[in-house]
Amino acid sequence: METIKQEPSSELLEAEAHIWNQVLNYVNSMSLKCVTELGIPDIIHKHGRPMSHTELVDALPGVDRAKADHMRRLMRMVVHSGFFVLEKIDSSDEQGYSLTPASRLLIRDHPMSMKAFVLCVDSFQIEPLRQLGRWFQNTEDHTAFHTAHNGRSFWEQKERNPRFSHLFDRGMASDTPMVADVITRDCRQVFEGLGSLVDVGGGTGTLAKAIAEVFPEIHCTVLDHATVVAGIEGTRNLKYVEGDMFEYIPPSDAVLLKRSESAIQ
Repeated sequence: METIKQEPSSELLEAEAHIWNQVLNYVNSMSLKCVTELGIPDIIHKHGRPMSHTELVDALPGVDRAKADHMRRLMRMVVHSGFFVLEKIDSSDEQGYSLTPASRLLIRDHPMSMKAFVLCVDSFQIEPLRQLGRWFQNTEDHTAFHTAHNGRSFWEQKERNPRFSHLFDRGMASDTPMVADVITRDCRQVFEGLGSLVDVGGGTGTLAKAIAEVFPEIHCTVLDHATVVAGIEGTRNLKYVEGDMFEYIPPSDAVLLKRSESAIQ
């Protein structure tokens, strides 16, 4: 039997820590979702100054005050992750929670709020990742999502869950204003020479509108499901087409995918 070479203790500790970090990484994302669901970024923002732990717990609607210590542990996690910082309250030695640039993007009324993106993390999105092993051994299912959800696709499951569907659509659109600003300002060369462009799965057209305005010579088309684009009026060089990108994409010089979905979907 082959024996395992004994590694120096420092390397073993580093390797073990790396495994712990990878396995427990979901704690970070779930903690972030929790503070977002509870509206903590909005509460601290409205407070207008560093907010003590007691003030935060008192301001949280519907939260059991007996769980204040658990809330402290939750906040310690998101402070460690860089979503909040601890600062002195006025001239006292007491510390309070303040927002960081990341948590400011979780404020509901922020023009580029990503709150919906965080909240749309759902169990039926996570389950396919748990089923990847089964999927690789399955010769019938196209994606791990089909394996996890009895043959249904992501889009079929999305239609069965109106609440998630609404959050998902908002989440996918949440970073579009920032992306639009970056690509129309810093990536202009990408669009040189194009006469037409299709934004596949383009939602309500925020990104395509920005491109159409900055590059009036490009005829832009937004392709998305009827439930998304029905009734939206276009402009001189922007139109909306109802359809399924897996069945048909209108011909154009370029196809734009702001975010491609992975094989699990």
